[in-house]
Amino acid sequence: MHIHQPVEFIEDANEALQILKDGNERFLKNDLIKKDSYHIDRELLCSCQKPFAVILTCSDSRVAPEIFFDQKLGDIFIVRNAGNIVDVTALGSIEYAIVKLKCKLVVVCGHSSCGAVSAACKSEDYPPNIKVLIDHIKPAVEKGGDLKQITINNIELMVEEIKADNIARHSGVMVVGAFYDLQSGEVSWL
Repeated sequence: MHIHQPVEFIEDANEALQILKDGNERFLKNDLIKKDSYHIDRELLCSCQKPFAVILTCSDSRVAPEIFFDQKLGDIFIVRNAGNIVDVTALGSIEYAIVKLKCKLVVVCGHSSCGAVSAACKSEDYPPNIKVLIDHIKPAVEKGGDLKQITINNIELMVEEIKADNIARHSGVMVVGAFYDLQSGEVSWL
């Protein structure tokens, strides 16, 4: 079992993915790594950061990748918005992590009971900024299915958008989808 160290650079996307998988296993077993070195980690991280993965996830308060992947300060670069959508700012943040921080793994992590996906399934009028989010999720709704399937559709569509990005495509970064179940705590890999 590999535990990422604060300024350790991980070049292998498969190794990074395994660290996340191992972390979720520890979370499910409530056998978390000891996190009593924040004061030391902060000092090390002041001059640089070397996260091993980028995670695009929902801004839902119940979705905390640092916790359900059992990671420490500086381990993962997180981009959050309602519905884990790929918009200009999310993509810019992801590109930054790929280019400047040399991250080799990008994970799009949706979750059960997503309010943004649920809202996209309804025919309601939304204020303009919320409508922008909903419009990004509508193609997932059009693919059909129940709420879980539409959430998975959305994850898969966002993965494809990132893979199609010129910077992501030419960097050789691995882009994968994941589904976090709020009740069980388990992350399923798509």
